[in-house]
Amino acid sequence: MVKIDCGKCIGCGLCAADCLALNIEVKEGKAVVKEECLQCGHCVAVCPANAVSIPEYDMDDVEEYQADSFHLDPGTVLRAIKFRRSIRSFQEKDVSRESLELLAQAGRYTATAVNNQGSYFVFVKENLDELKDRVWSFIDRIEERDEGGTASDLMPYIRFNRRRKADPRDDYLFRNAPVVLFITSDWPLDAGLAAQNIENLAVSLGLGALYNGYLARIVQEDEDVKEWLGIEGKTIKACMLLGYPARKYIRTAPRKEPNIIWR
Repeated sequence: MVKIDCGKCIGCGLCAADCLALNIEVKEGKAVVKEECLQCGHCVAVCPANAVSIPEYDMDDVEEYQADSFHLDPGTVLRAIKFRRSIRSFQEKDVSRESLELLAQAGRYTATAVNNQGSYFVFVKENLDELKDRVWSFIDRIEERDEGGTASDLMPYIRFNRRRKADPRDDYLFRNAPVVLFITSDWPLDAGLAAQNIENLAVSLGLGALYNGYLARIVQEDEDVKEWLGIEGKTIKACMLLGYPARKYIRTAPRKEPNIIWR
């Protein structure tokens, strides 16, 4: 529940004007909360007098705006986007827990539909070998169960598994990445937005990422693996391989002209 400190409130009305749910009004020179709301925090962020709080959240985590430390040069941002590459070859180098915790914060602060904040971020590093064993065993069972009648959308996994068995270094699903991240969400866009923010921060840490739809798809099929991951009953909407790139890209890749419609 949003709380207004009447001793600090100056009655400017900014919180009321910015309230998505029209849940705040100004009465007798003070802001008043009418009822429960989405707790999006806009009122906290916009208040010039720091008079608004949401006790259900950790208010010590709220940061004050500092103009001199918040400038993003447009050219630098665009270059970072243009130099972004999907990483399919990773160094045999550990990714620290500290770095992963920063990535989790990037996901946590990403916008979500109706402020649901319901995404789960599952980082698999310490138990990655067990995850691999579980996934490949599930694929083995698919092939044994169907005896040649595997659904067409699952056939690639059979081929990946046969390649891996022929050469253990040919790990198409995991690509020897040191970390796998699964993101669950009831809203597809939530997971995608979070993944993009996580990747941007990962690049700033010297890491690279690969969005792995194949791995997301097969893990989503296996409820036993999802239970092991702690996300039983939830839907995996994004999966990323994370690690330090084994190759250095020295220029941007060419792209087609953009499809733009101006009206």
